[in-house]
Amino acid sequence: MTTPERYNARDVEMRWQREWETHGVFRTRNEDPRQKYYVLEMFPYPSGRIHMGHVRNYAMGDVIARYKRAKGFNVLHPMGWDAFGMPAENAAMQNKVHPRDWTYSNIAHMRGQLKQMGLSIDWDREIATCDVSYYQQQQRLFLDFYKAGLVARKTAKVNWDPVDQTVLANEQVIEGRGWRSGALVEQRELTQWFFRITDYSQELLEALDGLERWPEKVRLMQKNWIGRSEGLRVRFELTGRGPDGSSDLEVFTTRPDTLFGASFLAVAADHPLAIAAGERDSALRDFQAECRKLGTSALAIETADKKGYDTGLRARHPFQPDVTLPVFVANFILMEYGTGAIFGCPAHDQRDLDFARAYGLPVTPVVLPPDADPAVFTIADEAYTGPGTIYHSSFLDGLSIEDAKDVVATRLEKRALDGAPQAERQVNYRLRDWGISRQRYWGCPIPMVHCEACGTVPVPERFLPVELPADVSFDRPGNPLDHHPTWSKVDCPECGKPARRETDTMDTFVDSSWYFARFTAPHSPAPTEVEAVDHWLPVDQYIGGVEHAILHLLYSRFFLRAMKKTGHARLDEPFAGLFTQGMVTHETYKDEAGAWLFPEDVVVRDGAHVHAKTGAPVTVGPVESMSKSKKNVVDPTAIIESFGADTARWFMLSDTPPERDIQWTEAGAEGAHRFIQRVWRMVQDAAPALKGVREGDGSGADAETIRKAMHRAAAAVENDIESLAFNRAVARVYEFVNALHPYMATGVSSSDIAPVLKKALRYLLQIIGPMTPHLAEEGWAALGYDGLLARAAWPEVDRSLLVDSTVTLPIQINGKKRAEIHVERSASPQEIESAVLEMEDVRRHLDGRSPKKVIVVPQRIVNVVV
Repeated sequence: MTTPERYNARDVEMRWQREWETHGVFRTRNEDPRQKYYVLEMFPYPSGRIHMGHVRNYAMGDVIARYKRAKGFNVLHPMGWDAFGMPAENAAMQNKVHPRDWTYSNIAHMRGQLKQMGLSIDWDREIATCDVSYYQQQQRLFLDFYKAGLVARKTAKVNWDPVDQTVLANEQVIEGRGWRSGALVEQRELTQWFFRITDYSQELLEALDGLERWPEKVRLMQKNWIGRSEGLRVRFELTGRGPDGSSDLEVFTTRPDTLFGASFLAVAADHPLAIAAGERDSALRDFQAECRKLGTSALAIETADKKGYDTGLRARHPFQPDVTLPVFVANFILMEYGTGAIFGCPAHDQRDLDFARAYGLPVTPVVLPPDADPAVFTIADEAYTGPGTIYHSSFLDGLSIEDAKDVVATRLEKRALDGAPQAERQVNYRLRDWGISRQRYWGCPIPMVHCEACGTVPVPERFLPVELPADVSFDRPGNPLDHHPTWSKVDCPECGKPARRETDTMDTFVDSSWYFARFTAPHSPAPTEVEAVDHWLPVDQYIGGVEHAILHLLYSRFFLRAMKKTGHARLDEPFAGLFTQGMVTHETYKDEAGAWLFPEDVVVRDGAHVHAKTGAPVTVGPVESMSKSKKNVVDPTAIIESFGADTARWFMLSDTPPERDIQWTEAGAEGAHRFIQRVWRMVQDAAPALKGVREGDGSGADAETIRKAMHRAAAAVENDIESLAFNRAVARVYEFVNALHPYMATGVSSSDIAPVLKKALRYLLQIIGPMTPHLAEEGWAALGYDGLLARAAWPEVDRSLLVDSTVTLPIQINGKKRAEIHVERSASPQEIESAVLEMEDVRRHLDGRSPKKVIVVPQRIVNVVV
C-alpha cells in the first residue's frame, strides 16, 4: 500500500490561483442579467504589509462572495487602496523617498500578499485613491458640491499639530496629542474648507432606524455623534454691562426644568465675552491659552480637570430677581455647541458638579428621585440625572421633568428682555460641518484658486485634474505645496490675472467616502455611471472594523446624499448590511531589559518561555490586539508560506464568533493545518476507487445515514454563512467530516455506499469551497469533476432529510422526570401512551398502581399522573 501524498499547500494554491486568473473566474460584468450581490471589505491603507486583521477581514468577505456566486448571484467583490495620508510623507522625510514611490511600492507588495490568500477579487476594478484618474473625479465631485451649495469656506477653531503642522480631526487627538507625532495639540483659528454635512443632520439621524442590518451599537454611536437635543435658548440679564458691551448672556440648555438649581454661568474660552474680558485681564488670557491646549475633542474635555476663571460678572436668575449667579470662563465649554455658554446646575450634571465642588459653589437638588425622602435627599460625589419630580423650585414643584421644561419655556417665551422674548425653543445638533482642509502634500488637491480681484474661484472642469507636482521637497516642516516655487502660481480662471492655487489638500476621509460607488464603474470618464451605481448600490454586505463606526460611515452616508443632489447617484444609503469584526490578538513578550519581543523570538523550553537565540528568560504579558509597537504581530506571509492560505483562512474563521476578538496561537494554526491534511487524505484515499463511480443515493441504513449527514451539513453551513456565523459553519464541517470518517475505509468499495459516499465528498468540497477554496479545487479535480469548483453551484438540499423521523420524549411521573421514550414522529397519542405504560422503568415507578391519566403533548413530553 502506498503512502498518501502529503498536501503541498504552496504548490496547490499557486496553481489554482493561476487557473482562476487565467479563466477570469472572478471578473464581474455590469450587464450580467443575474441578481446582483455586492460584498465589500473596507479597503486597506498601503502600509507595506498586510496583517492578521486583514486576513480575518478579507477571509470573511471572500466566504460570502464565493458562497453567493455558488448560489447564482452576479457578485461584485472589488479591492482598492486608501492611499493618501501622512504616513507616506513621514516615510518621505525619514527615508528620502518620494511618497508616490513609497505608496506604489507598498501597493505592489500588499497586492501580492492578498493574491496569496486566494481572494475571489475582480482585480480589473482595482483603484488607488492616489491615482490621478481617481482624484480627478473627486475634484469634479467637489466642484459639483460647491455649485450645489454643499461646500463652505470659513474660519473655525481646529486642532493643530505643531510638529506635523497640519489640522487634526478630534479623533486624531489622543490624550491631547497628535495621533502620529505625539506632539501636544494646540487650538488655532484657521480658514478652512468645509462640507455642509449639518444640512443633513436630521435626515442622517432619522435614516438610522431603517438600517436594520447594522449593529445596534454602531447606530447608537452615530445617533450620539449627531447628537440631536431639544432645548431652550435663555437670555440671562447681566447686573452690569459686559466687557463686550452686552447687557445679557444667552445660554442653550436641554434642562430648563433645573433652573432653580442653577449656581453659576460659564462661557467658552473663545466666547466673545471671554475674549473681551481677556483683553483687560492678563491672568484670564493665560487661562484661555491653557484652555486652547486641551484640543477640541469631547474625550479631552470630559476627562480633563474642570477649571474656570471668575470674570467678576453676575447674572440675574430669570425667576428670582434677587438671586445673582457668578459668570465663569470654563475649560469644559465648547463654543461650537449651542451658544458657547451654559448655566450650571451641579446637582443634576456631573461636569457642573465637579466644577462646583472645585470652586465651592452651591449644590441644590431640584429633581427628587422616585421614592426618595425630600427631607434627607442630598448630592454627594455623583450628580443625579435620572427621572423624578421637581421640588425646591417654586411654581414647578410637583411637576414631571417634561412638564416642567414646557412650563419654563412657555413662561420665558412670553417675557421680554430688552424688547425681545427672554427664551426661544430650539433644536441643536452635536454634529458639526466636516472640515476637509489638510496642510499636507500627499492628498487630493482642492480645485480652487484665490484671486485678489475675483476672490475664491473654482477651477473650471476643463482644467482638471489639478495634479500634484512631482518635484517636492520634505526638508523642512509644513506643507511642501506652500514651499514649491511655481506650483501655486497660476492665472485666475476668470480675469486672467496672477493668482494663487489652493495649497490645502482634502482630508483622506473624503477619498474613502465614495470609493464604493467608483468600484461600480472604475474606468468611467465621469465620477460615476449613474445606472451602474443604481444597479450595484447599496453594498449588500460591508465588513470592517468598529473603529470606523462613526466618521467613515457617517461621511459616506452624507457623501452619497450629496452625490444624489448633484446627479451622480439616485439613492441615499451606501451600505444595506454592516458587519464589524473583532480584532486579532496575541500574547505579548518582554526580555529581561523590558524590551518588546516578536513572537518568533520566543520559544518554550522545559515549560518556560525563553529567548530563542540567547535562552534568557522572557516575561509573558497579557493578550492584546496585535500592534507593531508591542511587536505581538504574526506575519501572514510567513504563515501562508509555512502552512498555506487555507490554513490561515480556516483558523481565522473557526472557534471564535466573528464579531469577537480572536487570539492567534501557534497551536490553533497547527490544528487548522492538521484538519486541511485530514480532508485531503480522505479525498486522496477515496479518489482512485470513486473516480469512475456514478453518484447516487445508495441503499441501506448506512447510505441513509450518509445522505442525512450531507444534506444537514449543507443546509447548516448555508444558514450559518447567511447569518455570518462563520465559526458555526466551521463546526458543522468538523461534524460532517467526523460523520463520514467511519465509512471511508470500506465504503468506497461497497456498491451500496460508494455512490452516496462520492456525492457526500462532493458536498463536503462544495461547502468548504468558500472557506478553503484551494483545497476544495484540488479535491474536486482529484475526484474527477469537470470544470472549476469556483464556478459550481451550491449543493441542493433535500429538506425532507433535515427532520428526524423519530423524536425523544421525556416521561414525567407526578411531575418528576423518570424516563425517556424514542418514538416515531408520526406516532399518535394513543400509540405513545400504550408504549409508555409498557416500559419497564415506568412500571417500576408505578409499583402496581394504575395511572389516573396519561397526558401526551405531541413531540414534547408525556405526563403520567398517579
